[in-house]
Amino acid sequence: MEFVRNLLVFLHLLGMAALVAAFLLQRRTAPGGPLNKAWLHGSLLQLLTGIALVGVAEAAHREVNHVKIGVKLVVLLVIAGFAAAMSSKKTIPAWLTPTMAALVVVNTGVAVFWH
Repeated sequence: MEFVRNLLVFLHLLGMAALVAAFLLQRRTAPGGPLNKAWLHGSLLQLLTGIALVGVAEAAHREVNHVKIGVKLVVLLVIAGFAAAMSSKKTIPAWLTPTMAALVVVNTGVAVFWH
């Protein structure tokens, strides 16, 4: 069970890395260009592995802070919602990239600092 948990943590961190990479790649594209698909893929990887991590913790009878998980889920759903809504658009608003990047930072801060 510990291997599964470690694998899920590894994949969860890769999802966060994909979101950071999506921001960096988005900054390189022309302003107002199409949204990079890495936003959607990274957020979905974070969502799936996050849900699996909570399930593994519950199955192992570990204490889970459900309020923290709920806040992280809402922030991630906003990121994924923006990514899904804007992924088919030819151009995106100028505010979208910094907003999504800020939400990634907020989610990471919640994960690290909320105990």
